[in-house]
Amino acid sequence: MRPPGGGRPDPPDPAPALPAPTWNAVDRRREPLSKTLGDRTAATLARTLDLHTLGDLLRHYPRRYARRGELTDLASLAVGDHVTVLAEVESAISRPMKQRRGRLLTVTVTDGRGRLSLTFFGRTAHYERELVPGRQALFAGKVSRYGGTRQLTHPEYELLDESVDASVAEEYAARPIPVYPSTASLPSWRIAKSVGVALDGLGELDDPLPAALRARQRLVGLAEAYEGVHRPHDDAQLARARRRLKWDEAFGVQVALAQRRLAAQALPARPRPPRPDGLLAAFDAALPFTLTEGQREVGAAIAADLGGEHPMHRLLQGDVGAGKTLVALRAMLQVVDAGGQAALLAPTEVLAQQHHRSITALLGPLAEGGMLGGAEQATRVTLLTGSQGAKTRRAALLEAASGDAGIVVGTHALLQENVQFADLGLVVVDEQHRFGVEQRDALREKAGTDRRPHVLVMTATPIPRTVAMTVFGDLDVIALTQLPAGRSPVATHVVPAADKPHFLRRAYERLAEEVGKGRQVYVVCPRIGGDEPDAPDEAGTGDGAADTDDAEAGPPRRPPLAVLDVAPMLAEGPLRGLRVAPLHGRMPPDEKESVMRRFAEGELDVLVATTVVEVGVDVPNASTMMIMDADRFGVSQLHQLRGRVGRGSVPGLCLLVTEAAEPSKARDRLAAVAATTDGFELSRVDLEQRREGDVLGAAQSGRRSSLRMLTLLRDEELIGDAREAAAELVAADPALERHPALADAVDELLGDDRAEYLEKA
Repeated sequence: MRPPGGGRPDPPDPAPALPAPTWNAVDRRREPLSKTLGDRTAATLARTLDLHTLGDLLRHYPRRYARRGELTDLASLAVGDHVTVLAEVESAISRPMKQRRGRLLTVTVTDGRGRLSLTFFGRTAHYERELVPGRQALFAGKVSRYGGTRQLTHPEYELLDESVDASVAEEYAARPIPVYPSTASLPSWRIAKSVGVALDGLGELDDPLPAALRARQRLVGLAEAYEGVHRPHDDAQLARARRRLKWDEAFGVQVALAQRRLAAQALPARPRPPRPDGLLAAFDAALPFTLTEGQREVGAAIAADLGGEHPMHRLLQGDVGAGKTLVALRAMLQVVDAGGQAALLAPTEVLAQQHHRSITALLGPLAEGGMLGGAEQATRVTLLTGSQGAKTRRAALLEAASGDAGIVVGTHALLQENVQFADLGLVVVDEQHRFGVEQRDALREKAGTDRRPHVLVMTATPIPRTVAMTVFGDLDVIALTQLPAGRSPVATHVVPAADKPHFLRRAYERLAEEVGKGRQVYVVCPRIGGDEPDAPDEAGTGDGAADTDDAEAGPPRRPPLAVLDVAPMLAEGPLRGLRVAPLHGRMPPDEKESVMRRFAEGELDVLVATTVVEVGVDVPNASTMMIMDADRFGVSQLHQLRGRVGRGSVPGLCLLVTEAAEPSKARDRLAAVAATTDGFELSRVDLEQRREGDVLGAAQSGRRSSLRMLTLLRDEELIGDAREAAAELVAADPALERHPALADAVDELLGDDRAEYLEKA
């Protein structure tokens, strides 16, 4: 280790002698780092990388491996990044500094194509002795630019050993060099040395994976896996280690989910069997269209679950426009027929109001229970939101508590303590990813403690199979893949505004042409704008930071386009003479409802909105959507937004306006969206391009991901095998009494907050 600015490096903390291990594997890995590495090193690792125990350090896996002779592509380095690069010294020039004492050493390193400048100030003699042409080293620092040249100022570095005996030179050259996630003050090789000390004193571990499973899957032992991932001699050893550690993660998660499924099967619920002559039958008879085969199959599965004595836990996923709301409504009517109530939880007022309108319209007289002209089997559909006036709200609360309302539609207002139900039998959660675990649990608890309600979770974001097996592994997943007849195709085009401004002018002309044909248009912006700082919009993403999934290097970007700027620009410019109105989450609720109603009734031509229109908004006459700064949105969000058009009899058009350069990840993402309307295919693209995060709720807790090695998309077969093995083991040993090391490992993987997540999910 060589500190910037010269001087002698601090001596390493002495590694205390380790007593003979008398603990099991998990106890050993829970040991504080200070016991192995000393207080100072342990404090540095805790402060900079949030690593506190031996297990934390051992699970801080290298993010990549450098190869001697395979130098880092220096052209790929971005200004502002903290990097660790493997490069060769090309030249070193030293000269006295003009304004201060000491010397300036400029070292140029190369990968054979590009170059990077290293600058050292002060006492540079030892750098000059070591950084001579031809030497290879790992260099770590922050990339800056000076005089048009990228450079690292006072980088730390680690010379690669050139005194290797000739007999082992070939093996040494082939050995992978681990490069760890690091910080400016803690370079990769310092982490590697700490890991090495930990591995040297690790000893034997009581392996948490059952021996029979290890043998069947041909997995190496845990201690061998740690050695192989941190200090591999070759690629084969690294591959064996990675496969074993992936199994640890996949199996731990699947065991926890299998326990959760088994516990859920034992919970009591009041059966809600279908009635042949009830509200649902009357609704089906009055439908002006025929259910798709997929809707019938999914509906039959849900109906059977509702008739059981244990609570249903279903995830209903379907592409945009597949008819999930209709399936959910039929399930709610079955529960009402059986004397219960259903609650539909929506993430935004716009969506809750849309659901209330559409359900009421679909039911017609069947939604007028107790009213003059209402059908004999009719119920009531009540809306409950936080913005309602006192009188309206009191009436809604009374209808829910008395049972007069068979269906209660609402936002987070449903979760408040004063909201009571007479007999809550079914909870439907729309766009589930917008709600925290605690919110869903609060609504479920309103059914009382003696019985659990049935739960139907819906998402219009198609989910790859591996995500369904992990994120929603305790739910029975069903999918609607067939679109109803009559859905019009939607053509999608990328509009490169910066490269070809005439394309943008033509896009505006196209909007005006659509309105001229009697149709309507959405224009979506990622931000509200105005003088106030942008708070998160109702759609669940911050208006100032839409659902982007990469932050690419380059010059500073302008702020995202805002509704309050774009709406007047369009009204006064390219769309002059058209009826243009804004819509965003900061508007008063009654104004927001008024704008949405006017647009739905054709009184407005162009709706300039944030992502409040992302889900649930259904205006068949809206044929075209222009998404401004489309590169600031994620793949799934673009697909959801696009689903607002093409809902009528004419083909839809979606224009993705971007100033992102080509080639770039952003343009690749937009090209993928333009190339297909298959949401399930796009979900795989989305997963490939973004971090997977924590499948067990880190988004709720703010902790690091529990998946360090496993990749949900590429490890599909392994996850499937782990799921089967976990189900078999938990069926035979539900409490893991015969597998105490595995039980400890699952606890370690989950932690208290993740265990609570699974209990509530």
